[in-house]
Amino acid sequence: MYQLEQRTISCPYCGEAIDILIDDEDMEQQYIEDCQICCRPITFIIASSSRGEMTVSAHSENDTY
Repeated sequence: MYQLEQRTISCPYCGEAIDILIDDEDMEQQYIEDCQICCRPITFIIASSSRGEMTVSAHSENDTY
């Protein structure tokens, strides 16, 4: 069974807080979703920490990571 986790992130463009739903099956994935406020593309990187916890980072299309 899939489990969705809600996270609040800040848009790297407009700075607004937006809520996103992350599927636990997306671990170690990268995807692009438009900001709900300014409609610019945000790159999300879903990873797991050394303790097995899900981490989410959000980047603009021009960020290097």
